[in-house]
Amino acid sequence: MIHLDHLNYHYTRSRPLFTDLQLYLSPGHIYGLLGRNGAGKTTLLRLIAGLLFPKDGICEVGNWTPSDRHPDFLSDVFFMPEEIYVPDLKITQFLRNYAPFYPKFDRTQFDKFIGTFGLRADENMRKLSYGQKKKVMLGFGLASGASVLILDEPTNGLDIPSKAQFRQILSESITDDRIIILSTHQVRDVSTLIERLILLDNGKILFQDSLLRVSEKLAFNIYPKEPKAGSVYYAERIPGGYMAVEDRAASVEEDTDIDLEVLFNALITDPGKITQLFNVQA
Repeated sequence: MIHLDHLNYHYTRSRPLFTDLQLYLSPGHIYGLLGRNGAGKTTLLRLIAGLLFPKDGICEVGNWTPSDRHPDFLSDVFFMPEEIYVPDLKITQFLRNYAPFYPKFDRTQFDKFIGTFGLRADENMRKLSYGQKKKVMLGFGLASGASVLILDEPTNGLDIPSKAQFRQILSESITDDRIIILSTHQVRDVSTLIERLILLDNGKILFQDSLLRVSEKLAFNIYPKEPKAGSVYYAERIPGGYMAVEDRAASVEEDTDIDLEVLFNALITDPGKITQLFNVQA
């Protein structure tokens, strides 16, 4: 469980980032955190991970307050930033040095993960490419046994086959007692993984709900010409026509695939039209 209540945070007093931010995340789910550049996504992740401290309010992860940085908390949370640093060590040496910080670390699982990514445990991490370094850290995080796994732009640097491998590995790693948060701009890379969507904009939670509910409330249809108003909440030009977000009840199609990029653009452009369907204040 992750619980934020009336959380305030600012880098400078004249420009508050979060004011009375409220968020509740429950175990057993993969959350997708989306937002424009500067919306506060990385700051929010660092607050949850205990790398930044709230100015006011509550930030709880399980039974812990992240800012206390209790060893038991740190051993149960794994945070992989977008820009990663790796020491000048072989992977086996890295494991000897860092795996003991995670009591539930599973070496067999780690070996399986890096094997899937085509890496060997005797390779020097500094000599790996950026994408390969990220694969090692992804494998380490998934094998850590941590109850909270926070991944900031996890697919940056991965080639197309590796992205497919990442999706497979991550989908196998979710358990009933684990929370996984993915923050990304590469929405299409993780759209099949995300169960619950969080959209952050201007330091506020603009939208939060399950993709199951999204599919029940909204339809995503392609039209050869720009659709007229009515049941259409938003439409954008795509090759060959327009992609429209519309009321599922008025859609001619019973089932449509969710386009997260188009949904994101629709919510950013005019959130009130859609959030009212989900009983969320825009």
